[in-house]
Amino acid sequence: MPVNLPLPQAADLLPVAGVRLGVTEAGIRKANRKDVTVLLLDEGASVAGVFTQNRYCAAPVQVCREHLAGEQPIRALVVNTGNANAGTGELGLANARATCAALAAQIGLQAQQVLPFSTGVIMEQLPLERLTDALPAAVANAQANNWLSAGEGIMTTDTQPKAYSRQVVLDGKTVTITGISKGAGMIRPNMATMLGFVATDAAIEPALMQALVTELAEGSFNRISIDGDTSTNDSFVLIATHQAGNAPVTDWSSPAAQALKAALLEVCRLLAQAIVRDGEGATKFISVQVDGGHTEAECRAVAYAVAHSPLVKTAFFASDPNLGRILAAVGYAGITDLDQNQIALYLDDVHVVTQGGRNPSYREEDGQRVMQQSEITVRIDLGRGSASQTVWTCDLSHDYVTINADYRS
Repeated sequence: MPVNLPLPQAADLLPVAGVRLGVTEAGIRKANRKDVTVLLLDEGASVAGVFTQNRYCAAPVQVCREHLAGEQPIRALVVNTGNANAGTGELGLANARATCAALAAQIGLQAQQVLPFSTGVIMEQLPLERLTDALPAAVANAQANNWLSAGEGIMTTDTQPKAYSRQVVLDGKTVTITGISKGAGMIRPNMATMLGFVATDAAIEPALMQALVTELAEGSFNRISIDGDTSTNDSFVLIATHQAGNAPVTDWSSPAAQALKAALLEVCRLLAQAIVRDGEGATKFISVQVDGGHTEAECRAVAYAVAHSPLVKTAFFASDPNLGRILAAVGYAGITDLDQNQIALYLDDVHVVTQGGRNPSYREEDGQRVMQQSEITVRIDLGRGSASQTVWTCDLSHDYVTINADYRS
């Protein structure tokens, strides 16, 4: 079961003017499962994305990069689950391009105006005919209030959809933001998450979009880890339809523009944290906060060393305050001039380590109390500066091994 993650409700997910979503069942890998989703965008929308830094990237990632770099405006997205179309060579690229062409033909576009996305099993060829045969039904199903169904349609090992909406007022106009994401394993994005789509009807200068989507990913999806693995298919896309009626945002200096960016970041963080809360086999949601660094980069390195450590993660699963494992991870994070005598460690309100050693007032039963909670904050102070960063992760349980051992069966 997810860790303190309520099921999204359709009534809480707000339509974004200029976006319609359609979902259908194609039998890509399993029957009777939503596995093909389309997002159809009105003319004039702006689209930007960030993608996996894994050099063994999937065919759809390669095609998305090509199409976003082209001159044609993006007007549609197509997503399939059950098959990642990764490790599939030239045929995989051809199938990704054929998927774009098939959807484009359905709705009167050029193939270069479509972005393809796939998630699922690696090194198996995409069942192209099943996918393209399902596209008419997905297009026919497209409607503005279909965000929850779309959230279900992009799931793989997720136990529930992830979806959030927020609104903010700009220039007296109500601006809507709605997003969905998927992911539960193979999560250490290093740019985005396995799949994430966020749309707003705000008018945003198109030239700002790429920097904005990168900044949003950096503050959200680039702060999560379930198992330390970076997927071949990671993709995060931001859509602005310009239909809210606000004065176009041309820079981020005004309070209104900052409010829009904050609302976008809130939705992205909620989506990213929902992935961790629904991590494969997860029983605990853990925030790793590192303060007192020289730079944000070294704080992130320490936070991820802790978040990735199998020894740390299994200790959290066992509710075992074996906290020397955390200190060991801090020490091997790569800070060559780290002074261990300056390090402090806290579990929520419990002060565990001071000046590099056990706090004289620390009691094992206090650590045990915190470790038994479903939500825990680990705070590490490096005592060497003013930089700070936070990463979100989960524990590592027996179920994680079981899920991944059985994934292809």
